Amino acid sequence: MEEELLSPAEEKRQIREKVAKPMLWVAMGSMVMIFGSLTSAYVVRMGKGDWLTFELPQLFYISTAAILISSVTMNWVLAAAKKNDYKGMKIASFITLMLGIAFVLFQFQAWSALVDQKVFFAGKYSNASGSFLYALTGLHLLHLAGGIIALIVVWIKTLGQKYNAENLLGIKLCAIFWHFLDVLWIYLFLFLLFVR
Repeated sequence: MEEELLSPAEEKRQIREKVAKPMLWVAMGSMVMIFGSLTSAYVVRMGKGDWLTFELPQLFYISTAAILISSVTMNWVLAAAKKNDYKGMKIASFITLMLGIAFVLFQFQAWSALVDQKVFFAGKYSNASGSFLYALTGLHLLHLAGGIIALIVVWIKTLGQKYNAENLLGIKLCAIFWHFLDVLWIYLFLFLLFVR
């Protein structure tokens, strides 16, 4: 049986598909370890006493809704791409991007609300509980910045009709990472809500 010869472009595409997903999973695994160790340190430090208890700002609830909805619209992007629905891809990727940006804005507003409650990251009036909250949510935002960049790339490429049913890798990778960031935020939000 003769092996089918692939064009250089097709060969390159197959290599990218074989390598990209495992590399993304490795990166996400390292992020899980970072957040796992930080939440473990949170629990250990909480046990030492002198722990300030405060209410989470309502904006954290709103940002949670925004990122959950963005996961739904990210699925819409992928479904539209599988059907070569260019209009659907453009709309869904734009909505997902806007929801991601809204999440970031809500997070900054939540930090402002925390400052109004006299919960500070550092300084004379800070407490470990506040410092951990800022560190956990800030680190998540840092990773989310990578997700926003990926969403911008996907949106720009959908405008140029670069994706279709045969070329989904970029959207798939973006979707995996975005859903991961969503799940990570839900974990952090529930952790901060119930571990006090």
